[in-house]
Amino acid sequence: MFRISAVLIFALAAAQTVKKTAAYDDFILGNTTDVSPKTKGGLQLEGGGTDQPEAFAWLIDHAGGGDIVVIRASGTDAYNPFIAKIGKTNSVETIVFHDRSAASDPAVLERLKRAEAVFLAGGDQGNYIKYWKDTPVEATLNELAARGVPVGGTSAGLAVLSQFSFAALNDSITSKDALADPYSPKITIERDFLDMPFLKGVITDTHFVERDRLGRTLVFLARMLQDGMTSPARAIAVDSTTAVLVEADGTATVVGKTTAYFLTATTRATVCEANRPLSIDDIAVYRVKAGDTFNLKTWTGTGGTAYTLSVDKGVVRSSRGDLY
Repeated sequence: MFRISAVLIFALAAAQTVKKTAAYDDFILGNTTDVSPKTKGGLQLEGGGTDQPEAFAWLIDHAGGGDIVVIRASGTDAYNPFIAKIGKTNSVETIVFHDRSAASDPAVLERLKRAEAVFLAGGDQGNYIKYWKDTPVEATLNELAARGVPVGGTSAGLAVLSQFSFAALNDSITSKDALADPYSPKITIERDFLDMPFLKGVITDTHFVERDRLGRTLVFLARMLQDGMTSPARAIAVDSTTAVLVEADGTATVVGKTTAYFLTATTRATVCEANRPLSIDDIAVYRVKAGDTFNLKTWTGTGGTAYTLSVDKGVVRSSRGDLY
């Protein structure tokens, strides 16, 4: 058994090419010759934590077994062997950006443009905004999605996929602190970074139940309405070890171990101002678990649980009793 494992590890290592520069590191596992299989568009929305093999099997299928590129601003090439073990691909590549200059590097852009799927790993979404917004990487990601290449993200990677995103430019924020002051300097909401299908008017959040992020997501929605960013204001919040797999027509299936939430706010808050606790009513929630479905085009679901939330002076209340 040890000998077989050692041979496998050696074979994987031997098949990987590595390029390291001051601006980025590039790890390619598999065939470096480009292929052009037919792809199926869609979104892989992962909530963070342990990655779900079922979600990556979906990504490989939608990529037509072609070239999958993982982009990140920290970490390692660990996704390469992980994805390669799940299904047959032409290659799996990880590009680790060290600074903004890499987002204009011709070699990086060429690899991205040839991708049959792109996945944004976890890390610090503030760096993703700093390194990629208003760069050729941003334009390339939007072009790929527009022509039917599937795009995925987990944790920080999911946080930046929607039209509106919590950029965490001044650190993260807890639900308690956000509810107490909806205009805390820590609440930095970025807009119009990426243009992914069905995510207009939407903000995403991750590690949702695990890190008790409901309160801060409600604040994000209240701010989106209060500041005139969009109406209605919507959120997709995915818990750890869970993924929402969105097809090209907007239909989505939930896979994984926990839950995802689709929230809608249509009425502006009664109190949403600096240094005062939030008060807002009638936020609609649809809670889904593995096997349930949701349609992002119609914003309706099947098999899930619908309820409403309100916030009174910073205290969240639920029509079903349980907040989650």
